[in-house]
Amino acid sequence: MIRRLLGIPGRLWTGLIGGFARSWQNVSTALVQIWANKGRSILTTLGIIIAVTSTITVVAFVKGFGDSMTNMVRGYGTQFMVVRPLNWFEARHDERVKRIRLDMRDIEAVRTECPHVQRISPFVFHEQTEVAYGLEKATEVPLRGVTEYYQSIRNYYVDAGRFFGPMEVATAAHVVVLGRTLLKQLECDESIVGKQVYVDGHRFLVTGILAAKGGMFGEDQDKTIMVPYTTALNMYPHLRESLPFLAEAQSEADIPEAQAEITRVLRQRHALLPTDPDDFRVERQDQMLREFERIRNIASGSLAGIVSISLLVGGIGIMNVMLVSVTERTREIGLRKSIGGRRRDILMQFLTEAVVLCTLGGLIGVVLRYLISHLASLHPQMVSVNVPLWSVALALGFSAAAGVVFGLIPACKAAILHPIDALRHE
Repeated sequence: MIRRLLGIPGRLWTGLIGGFARSWQNVSTALVQIWANKGRSILTTLGIIIAVTSTITVVAFVKGFGDSMTNMVRGYGTQFMVVRPLNWFEARHDERVKRIRLDMRDIEAVRTECPHVQRISPFVFHEQTEVAYGLEKATEVPLRGVTEYYQSIRNYYVDAGRFFGPMEVATAAHVVVLGRTLLKQLECDESIVGKQVYVDGHRFLVTGILAAKGGMFGEDQDKTIMVPYTTALNMYPHLRESLPFLAEAQSEADIPEAQAEITRVLRQRHALLPTDPDDFRVERQDQMLREFERIRNIASGSLAGIVSISLLVGGIGIMNVMLVSVTERTREIGLRKSIGGRRRDILMQFLTEAVVLCTLGGLIGVVLRYLISHLASLHPQMVSVNVPLWSVALALGFSAAAGVVFGLIPACKAAILHPIDALRHE
């Protein structure tokens, strides 16, 4: 019935059925042999088990940590660009750079002449700031001078109080938003909202507390304060002519157009010739994200490749044991040949046994890997680790391939034995 439905010729159908039956017989024979030598089989597959477990574990953990970092980077926004003036060290070797400057007039020109830019915020950064509240002090606090748009551009929102508004930016008001880490350093809680703190000796009103962001690349993102950029420029006037800014595109698809517009406007304002290099740098967050993902993929592949070398060790162990097995079963091989067993039948029998042995080792390795993932997930600070199905399939495929490669020599040795010599073997 099935043959007629599939339209398979009779002789071909008979061959397929016969091939399937022989394959199943070889597999069942291999399982019997493995079960008969359980201890030796476990020790033989130990190398394959360790190789598969370690390979999938490395891939899963690298992917888990990579996904966690990618999500964290995405949480800081992916539609914005940071435009910075070149510093003296970057431009000193190029005399064609006329000046190294970026000021509010440049930022206003970008705001009005770049239709693909929807939000923009100057960015005054002062790294060594002292914050005092009562008798408590926090030193080396990064200060960010920004506009009210910064919270939308960088996803920096408050969860207590409020962010400062456009009127406070326009009037250079002394208002400040604190990061969560400062609450611990100043030994206070959210009740500090509405009270006064001192920032580098200047009195500020606390309007809000930023939502926790956590660490990123070893930097505590919650150890920061934010003030209106106009206020920051009054405090640090030397930064007026070297003023970076953040520009948010209308969408991720509009980032290239927004970058091109910003480049055109700034080059025109700085009177740069076509042969002159830019005296500013545009850093795109989406490019940083793609570069990070590329590095993550390279690291994942490299580590998996290094760990998978253990498959070679496990395969050599299997080849050694299979050679011993051929020697032990020489009389059996002679008997099979004397009653009509062909070379290819003997070859397939021992090759199947090696493949089954490696595949079973791979399956045990996969089970152990899921057990390790479950135990690791119990740690409260552990990232989500999901085992990708492609890594499981790849590991099992490599296990079966190792069985073919390393089982071929013992199988060939068994296949070429002369039946009379094999029967005489003691």
